[in-house]
This record gives sequence, structure tokens and C-alpha cells, in this order.
Amino acid sequence: MDLFVITGANRGIGLEIRKALLAQNKAVLSLSRSAGTATASFGPLDFRLGLDLASAEENPSRVLDWLREKDLSIKGLVNNAGLLLNRPADQITLEEMHQMWSVNVLGALRLTQGLLPFMVPGAHVLNIGSMGGFQGSRKYPGLSGYSASKAALANLTECWAEEWADRGIRVNCLALGAVQTDMLSSAFPNYIAPLSSIEMGEYIAHFLLEGHRFYNGKILPVSLSNPNSGDAL
Repeated sequence: MDLFVITGANRGIGLEIRKALLAQNKAVLSLSRSAGTATASFGPLDFRLGLDLASAEENPSRVLDWLREKDLSIKGLVNNAGLLLNRPADQITLEEMHQMWSVNVLGALRLTQGLLPFMVPGAHVLNIGSMGGFQGSRKYPGLSGYSASKAALANLTECWAEEWADRGIRVNCLALGAVQTDMLSSAFPNYIAPLSSIEMGEYIAHFLLEGHRFYNGKILPVSLSNPNSGDAL
């Protein structure tokens, strides 16, 4: 059985990606710190395991052991888990920078490396980036650490696509504009985004299943605004 793996799938966009894939009878493995507690199961194809991507000490060995035990292969991976802190550039601490980079970049790196041997030819690795990390886009005060981490994830996308092309694995990054999520509301309480997490989750699920037929190694803006003047969250 082919499996689709999603990080940060207990709320927001990740939860909606998960629900959209399950609605198409795809087997989904959700990875998060709160696996099994935040949401109910959506059926026999809905699997969940705990994994703290922010912890340098925790590795994905339990996930790899589970995959071996179930004899499952991976058809798609969505590196969706993210951390956003709104801090002025002259006030952000190294600890806060490290928190964001641990989840947004290093966590995605460690997990993707671990899951690589389980990916079948034709598998799609999809990194969820941000317009803030898209080169040439408008940048917003308070998002220097977050935007820099998403820029790094976008660059990793291009590198991975080249390195893993001979395995038949395709890698892309969707640079999202503002989407109404709990994470966005916490960082910008008075901001109302133009898209809901349901709308974006359904779009990402579709792109995960079909986008790698048309794209590889691409950083693609997904925003209602011009990249040079619009939402860079």
C-alpha cells in the first residue's frame, strides 16, 4: 500500500490536506507532537504517529520502524509543519531563530532523509514554503527569521530535485501567501487572510497528487497578490 505522509496535520492547512487525501481513499500518515490527541481518526486509512520535529535529540526512527513493520512505501511527503514568530529583526533572539529553523528547515531535512529509502519511483516531496521566502517578493517587518527559514527550504527544494532525480523522486515547493490559520492569527491577531485553510488544503492535496507530473525542482507562488507587492506571509 502506498502512503502519503504529512507533518503538522492535526490543525490548519495540514489537517485539511489530510482530510482531502482521505476523501480520495488515500492512506495518510500524520506526524506531529500531539498525534492522537488533537483530532479524531477519520477512518481505517488515517494513521498517526508522534514526532517532535523541533527536537534535535528526537529522530524519526520510530516512524521508520513502523513503516518496515507495516511494509509500506511512500508515494508522497508534505513537509507542512512550520513555526512562525513575529519579532522585529533587531529584537529577535538566536534562540527564537533556532526554534523556527529547527522546525521549518532542519526538521524537514532530517525527516526527508529518513523517509527517502521508503519512497517509490514517482514519489513527490512537497515542501510548504512562503511568499516571505520567495526571492523578490515584498517582505514584512517582524518576519525576517521566518522568511529566511522558508527561503532556505525553497533552496533545499531545488537541491533535492537534482540529487534525487535518478531515483525518480520529484521535489517541489509551494510558496504560500497569507492563509487564515491559528498560526497566522497568533502572529497577526488583527489580520484577515484572503483564503481559508480548507481552500488551501484542498489545493495542496491536488498538487501533491498531480503537480509532479508537470513540475520538478520548482518554487511556485500560491498567492492572490503580485509577488512583488502582495502577501508575504
